[in-house]
Amino acid sequence: MTPKGHKESKAHKEAKAKKESAARRKAAAGKPPAPEVPAQAAAPAAEAPAQTPAAEVPAQAPAAEPPARTPAVEPPAPAPLAEVAVSPALDAGDRARLLHGTHHDPHSVLGAHPVPGGVAFRAFRPYARAVTVVSGELRAELHDDGDGFFSGLLPLTEVPVYRLLVTYDGTVHETEDAYRFLPTLGELDLHLIGEGRHEQLWQALGAHVTTHQGVTGTRFAVWAPNARGVRVTGGFNFWDGAGFPMRSLGGTGVWELFVPGIGEGELYKFEITRPDGSRTLRADPMARRTEVPPATSSIVHASHHEWGDAEWLAHRADTPVHEAPFSVYEVHLPSWRPGLTYRRLAEQLPAYVKEMGFTHVELMPVAEHPFGGSWGYQVTGFYAPTARLGTPDDFKYLVDKLHQAGIGVLMDWVPAHFPRDDWALAEFDGRPLYEHHDPLRAAHPDWGTLEFDFGRREVRNFLVANAVYWCEEFHIDGLRVDAVASMLYLDYSREPGQWTPNEHGGRENLDAVAFLQEMNATVYRRCPGVVTIAEESTAWDGVTRPTHHKGPSGFGGLGFGLKWNMGWMHDSLQYMSHDPVHRAYHHHEMTFSMVYAYSENYVLPISHDEVVHGKRSLVSKMPGDWWQQRANLRAYLGFMWAHPGKQLLFMGQEFAQGAEWSEAHGPDWWLLDPAYGAEADHRGVRDLVRDLNAVYRATPALWQRDTDPAGFEWITGDAADDNVFAFLRHDAEGTPLLAVCHLAPVVRPDYRLGVPEEVPAWVEVLNTDAARYGGGDVTRPDVVKPEPQPWHGRPASIRLTLPPLATVWLRPA
Repeated sequence: MTPKGHKESKAHKEAKAKKESAARRKAAAGKPPAPEVPAQAAAPAAEAPAQTPAAEVPAQAPAAEPPARTPAVEPPAPAPLAEVAVSPALDAGDRARLLHGTHHDPHSVLGAHPVPGGVAFRAFRPYARAVTVVSGELRAELHDDGDGFFSGLLPLTEVPVYRLLVTYDGTVHETEDAYRFLPTLGELDLHLIGEGRHEQLWQALGAHVTTHQGVTGTRFAVWAPNARGVRVTGGFNFWDGAGFPMRSLGGTGVWELFVPGIGEGELYKFEITRPDGSRTLRADPMARRTEVPPATSSIVHASHHEWGDAEWLAHRADTPVHEAPFSVYEVHLPSWRPGLTYRRLAEQLPAYVKEMGFTHVELMPVAEHPFGGSWGYQVTGFYAPTARLGTPDDFKYLVDKLHQAGIGVLMDWVPAHFPRDDWALAEFDGRPLYEHHDPLRAAHPDWGTLEFDFGRREVRNFLVANAVYWCEEFHIDGLRVDAVASMLYLDYSREPGQWTPNEHGGRENLDAVAFLQEMNATVYRRCPGVVTIAEESTAWDGVTRPTHHKGPSGFGGLGFGLKWNMGWMHDSLQYMSHDPVHRAYHHHEMTFSMVYAYSENYVLPISHDEVVHGKRSLVSKMPGDWWQQRANLRAYLGFMWAHPGKQLLFMGQEFAQGAEWSEAHGPDWWLLDPAYGAEADHRGVRDLVRDLNAVYRATPALWQRDTDPAGFEWITGDAADDNVFAFLRHDAEGTPLLAVCHLAPVVRPDYRLGVPEEVPAWVEVLNTDAARYGGGDVTRPDVVKPEPQPWHGRPASIRLTLPPLATVWLRPA
């Protein structure tokens, strides 16, 4: 017989022997094995003593060590020529990596795995006295291999559904084995994460209560590509993550673990083994809930809020923002009414804002931040509303109530930088990750923080998804993006030699430009009716131009909907600070804004930045005695509300608070207490702001053509000696509103102004000098008819008595 023939004959005999052995085992058992392997599966039923209870069936001990006790049943007879059973104990390499927190795939060695001779069970349970496998009637105690490792080989034909019975000193804990579960992230999630295109990244990474393979628990996932190993640690494991190593999912840098039995409310962090072997304990970058600072743990969160703002969302996109009324009340939530939670704020803030007539509130950063004195502008929890005021659902409740009151919600968003706290994002996995690898590019020169690496696709994804997250999960209507200028320029606040030009030799941060364009395009595509607003203090070309339209600089637009007009704010406040006798020499500071008013879509901001750190409150910036200061303030607000652009006013300024704002105590509400002697002075200014908003919202000429030059006409912009500014605003139908601002402390009778001849009569609709606002009541209750006397280049004119330090609005009678 040929050698080949000899081999075929031997193979045939081996196959026949195995077949006969299988038939004998089947006959001995009397029936095929059940899905959950019974205790009898450990040995033929005929050989097992009838009185042996299932609880006494141990697993086979490792071959290299004697069994812990005498088996209660005889092991099954090996099939002829069957492969020799392997030891279930971990090899030295896997054991060392698990002990040191550097194992990239713990699921490949822990849990249950088919091996020659049966199914190997392995568990890593530090501090446990014993571990028993429980499956149906089968109870098999694993061998203690030392250092918290347990193993056993059960003569099963397939991996059963099983649980672990873990014995500690004084207690026994029954649990699912985390290492018997498949990954919770699918190929599509991992592909999108790898591409930096996962627009709902928060649904993939972070901690999520879920049911996986029929078991309820929490899936954890974190991006840490430089880590040698990652473990989950928290209150559920007494902050010892040794027994909870995560697995690395391919080349994405994502680590994942499903922990059965863990639900919402659990505290957790990630224990990361860095490239140098040291360990660091980090809060979850994607945590949706955190502890109250100064505590820093992340909290497993599941939302249960049921929204009631469907009507608001259904109509939010009906009118483009730049063609709609947009009057914003800026609020620092922790200090607006100190001590109020999100839910208590929901009882008071919507009612107040609605009474005052503002269309929107803008919330200073609500994302979690460790230092309250940063006002929220140094964020560590980009996906978590600050826990200082309540839970994420509590914040949703506040937004919901504002929407139900007809008020839009904007929030400040801070993608430019983050603080260096060693439990947060800085060198998250032991190397620069969220920050730029170049220390000069990473360090923010003004605030001691770190700048994001906008050129890294995963970092860009983290931020773009974060913008979408606030809009989709919390129904936010707009994002005011902080510190855009610091992102756009490589040399921002840097001296020569401290920055490197871009690939074209310029100072523009091309990575940041691409990020802002992607963020804006994504938000506008996914969230109809949402507006993005840039706080950008330079003359960058095309901040509010669409991303696909290139400008003279060669860049496409950044794609924002609106931009803060920092130039108008600076110039107009500079003018108002001058004594009226000197204002004639600074007249251009009030008119220059109209040179560029239509270069972008603007918001006129009187924000918190203008009333802190020695800048004084708005009324305190004004010259003169107390009456003149308030008159100047009222006239300025009338000018601001009539000027092209949207409005923003910081809390406390609406009632002429004299002190600077402080986050420690908030606005001086006591100024509005009727028991206070000067209460009427402050209430008068607040009543003016309320009436400004009411007339503004009812007058399309003041907002409908904010971005159209045809919506504005000067009557006189050069009356410097008189301290007078007069102009027309037009709505889409051409209906005008006449605004006259007189910023001298004298009465000017019979002041002539040219007007359109097609308007037969004018009537005063607002006068900041009215007595009810605290003024001298130089008003005009009757209609004003034009005279056929040409003036200011127009065929007709009217004569008005101009009140001192006041703004007057007139409309066609």
